Amino acid sequence: MSYTIKNLRDVEDSAPKFGFGDVQEARFAQRDLEAQETGFSYHVVKPNCRQGFAHRHDAAEEVYVVVGGAGRMNLDGEVVEIERLDAIRVAPPIARTFEAGPDGLELLAFGPHHEGDGEILKEDVWS
Repeated sequence: MSYTIKNLRDVEDSAPKFGFGDVQEARFAQRDLEAQETGFSYHVVKPNCRQGFAHRHDAAEEVYVVVGGAGRMNLDGEVVEIERLDAIRVAPPIARTFEAGPDGLELLAFGPHHEGDGEILKEDVWS
């Protein structure tokens, strides 16, 4: 097929299997959409919660779009306020993570897919 339609709520939520289900949802739709070169995901950070970790990439530039709620984004230690329909471009080496406000935070993330390109940061980047 030259196109694929998939409701993002039907994509597996990966957060629970990694122990983050109490603070967020993380639905990585690249395989479900049969995308060859594009990475795409849908994230929900629950009200007044922070994502379970920060991450960065070696090669992939990402764009995040806030589709619901509001909150803050930590970009290599610089904290910025974000709200609905803000689009944020992040260069590969910048560590990034999100914190939801009282109404939660819903995000779409787009970028090129590079297998194995990503580093999870275990340290607390908020302190």
